[in-house]
Amino acid sequence: MTRHDRSGGLLSVAGADAQAFGFSPDRIQPNAVIDRVHVAGRIGYLQAVDDLRRGAARARADVLFAVGGFENHYRPVRIDFVGECDADGALSGFVTQITDRGQEAALEEEVARARDEALGANEAKTRFLAAVSHELRTPLNAILGFSDILTGEYFGRFENDKQKEYCELINRSGKHLLAVVNAMLDMSKIEAGRYDLVKEPFDIGDAVSATEEMLSLAARAKGVVLTTRVARQLGDVCADRRAIQQVLINLASNAIKFTEAGGVVTIDAARAGEKLVLTVSDTGVGIAPDKIGKLGQPFVQVDSTYARQYEGAGLGLALVKGLVALHGGSFAIESEVGAGTKATVILPFEGEDGADNAIEFPPRLIERARTQTIEETLNGAAEAKIA
Repeated sequence: MTRHDRSGGLLSVAGADAQAFGFSPDRIQPNAVIDRVHVAGRIGYLQAVDDLRRGAARARADVLFAVGGFENHYRPVRIDFVGECDADGALSGFVTQITDRGQEAALEEEVARARDEALGANEAKTRFLAAVSHELRTPLNAILGFSDILTGEYFGRFENDKQKEYCELINRSGKHLLAVVNAMLDMSKIEAGRYDLVKEPFDIGDAVSATEEMLSLAARAKGVVLTTRVARQLGDVCADRRAIQQVLINLASNAIKFTEAGGVVTIDAARAGEKLVLTVSDTGVGIAPDKIGKLGQPFVQVDSTYARQYEGAGLGLALVKGLVALHGGSFAIESEVGAGTKATVILPFEGEDGADNAIEFPPRLIERARTQTIEETLNGAAEAKIA
């Protein structure tokens, strides 16, 4: 602890560590403090003193300080200033507390180094995924093309049904792997900030209908009812149609995957002011509250055990969140074990550009507020047609 007059001259020194800092309480030099401040930090020190003169009650400066003498042995310290005023309110002096920040500074350097290493590893991972995904697509195209030809029996019929079954299995597996590769490429583009959105006005009802057509066969095969509800006079939304279509497909596919036979998956589209509200709900197995926070991280699944019941690479929701964030929208999930899950995407109708160039990745799940407008709009939508 040091006490100074108005001009900054040292008046007294106190504290058990005064000797360690190079002060001798019996031999006080007016400039003993500022002389020990490294020349690079003196401007900050004098600025703090000037702040006190201008009326500030407190000030702070982080500087390098000569500890134990002037043999270029500097340590990072934090100097906290507290002003003392006379009866007229004018600054009459100030008191400082000098704290050694050596350990704190070392931890900050270690954190910065670890952050740089993590960023470098993440960039290397992104480049690796992009390269591997690109290399996988070439042989996959050949596998899919030739298996399609064989399955179609263009060059002769199969000798037995087992051969055709195996060929169809190769084709299905290839398509599944290609979908994973495409998702990896899209994730790499989003992480690198190179996913270019092509925004144009389009009818969101058409996108919902296309999703229903694409997934209805898979839903029927599993015994799940897939239905849609689109509010009347919804209007066009300005967005990347391919990206929004991918969002709907991923959410609906997940809902079908985690819904048992006899369940229902519903896709809703409604308007709330200038926002488009897309909701995909199901009556499936649901998600435990402590597991929801894990959703949306690339390659992370709620059930990651080897004996898990549902397949997948853990990219679907991560891709959804990235695409929604690129559109300046929000994404939230509500779920209850045994009762089902509800995923809600809120997008601007006019295609805001605020998040196109820089987004948090992976974007975090947010707690969606249940506004009366949204709920009334959804409740007033057309009744679902269950086929």
